[in-house]
Amino acid sequence: MLQNLETLAREAKSWPFEQARNLLAHVLKKRLGETERAEARALIDAGKADEALAAFPALQRPVILETGYGPSGLPHMGTFGEVARTTMVRNAFRALTGDHWPTRLIAFSDDMDGLRKVPEGVPNPEMLREDLNLSLTRVRDPFGTHDSFGAHNNARLRAFLDSFGFDYEFMSSTETYRSGRFDATLLTLLERFDAVQAIMLPTLGEERRATYSPFLPISPISGHVLQVPTLARNVEKGTITFEDPAGKPGNRTEVPVTGGHVKLQWKPDWAMRWVALDIDYEMSGKDLIESVRESSKVCRALGGTPPEGFNYELFLDIEGKKISKSKGNGLTMDEWLRYGTPESLSWYMFQSPKSAKSLHFNVIPRAIDDYLAFIESYKTQEPAKRIDNAVWSIHAGDPPTHTSPVSFALLLNLVGVANASTKEQLWAYFAKYLPDATPENEPLLDRLMDHALNYYEDFVKPSKSYRLPDDKEKAALLDMAERLKALPADTTDGELIQNEVYAVGKAHAFEPLRAWFGALYEVLLGASQGPRFGSFAAIYGLPQTIVLIEAGANGELAQP
Repeated sequence: MLQNLETLAREAKSWPFEQARNLLAHVLKKRLGETERAEARALIDAGKADEALAAFPALQRPVILETGYGPSGLPHMGTFGEVARTTMVRNAFRALTGDHWPTRLIAFSDDMDGLRKVPEGVPNPEMLREDLNLSLTRVRDPFGTHDSFGAHNNARLRAFLDSFGFDYEFMSSTETYRSGRFDATLLTLLERFDAVQAIMLPTLGEERRATYSPFLPISPISGHVLQVPTLARNVEKGTITFEDPAGKPGNRTEVPVTGGHVKLQWKPDWAMRWVALDIDYEMSGKDLIESVRESSKVCRALGGTPPEGFNYELFLDIEGKKISKSKGNGLTMDEWLRYGTPESLSWYMFQSPKSAKSLHFNVIPRAIDDYLAFIESYKTQEPAKRIDNAVWSIHAGDPPTHTSPVSFALLLNLVGVANASTKEQLWAYFAKYLPDATPENEPLLDRLMDHALNYYEDFVKPSKSYRLPDDKEKAALLDMAERLKALPADTTDGELIQNEVYAVGKAHAFEPLRAWFGALYEVLLGASQGPRFGSFAAIYGLPQTIVLIEAGANGELAQP
């Protein structure tokens, strides 16, 4: 599915392909000299990435993309966004290189970090308080389901990513440190300790500079991840010496920097991973721009090349303020998935990642319908347009050919007008409009009904506000009721009904015509916006729609 797209991928304008081209240039520069790089690039640009890989062994290693996760809390919207967006770049890179170049996506969990504070909303907080400063994989699981708090949250992360079908390799910091995978790079850092300090110390306050060390030793006595000065280091032995707060005053404890006896401070740790795992691409939030810069310097000091990547904007709440997990002013994954589909969330993540956007309940209905509209437009687009359509990136080049026969906005209004509380009631309205439709052959429509019922009950119903029509609007509404009565009562042709709606608006001289539709929504539906009225009436039923119109015209809907 991602093969034979090289030409289109080179010309694609959407951001995943821009990033993929940057990634390709980065990997070629990182692995090849200038002459070889030009030769390899010429082959790849000619759609012969397989020949380039065969000719240059340095290119045969997989291109590795990474996302990071701090398991002191549960997976959240940012976790999803980073993995989803990185996956989009990965798929764009695969298309750009004809899917000949192996790629890997590592989801890295920093579970060896010490627990510094008790997270909110977690059971047994007293138990966690007793385990403060232990590595997350040594902190007892307050949920009682796993060997440690870190293991519990790692399991949640993997289940979370699996539920969305992401293709990734999970990697645990604890396991990787202990396995020796990082040993060579840790010994390099020990050797270049002063160079790393020269990078990090100017970024710190005076008090922290006095005690800072990139190495966080694990106390052999307490098991705590210690933030203590390095008193001495022995490059030949591969050790550091420090004073252990759990030991006698003045003690000098020596431990190897290898084998999981120490962990690095997070910025040097980030840089060390880039080197040890040969990471080629990692994106991060705008709030980490300075951290990326510092970690990149440390990466170079260790003899590595910082990965390609970009900084995405953070989400804002409905008031335009930065979302804070502690304040709870954002939108959680569970909340989005109660009211919207995973695909609509992916669509929202695709849009303008470098622009700040509101992440609040009010964006969900539009995201769902925009996603559905993009699927429909994809069907008739030429290949060069298709590859830039968001749904190409969301579905790795293979978007569905069938979605929902109606919009989410229409479903929301149908729920309200029909006073529906179950999917069975909604399906009953579709019996005439779509007689062959069932939950089995229209699974997305069935799912959207669940979301519409939830969203209407929680957000639309409390804010419904019907108004009385003015004299002009009343006359137009009564005229429309009469025109619809002239149609067969079993009419399910939404376009035919819509034509009558247009005719009434023009006959009663609404200027602009959208003022007429605004009146329909506000008087009949109690909302400022609504669905295509002809489609709504076709599903709701012509006799019921006529009753609704007459009630609105007579002011009955606006009564308290």
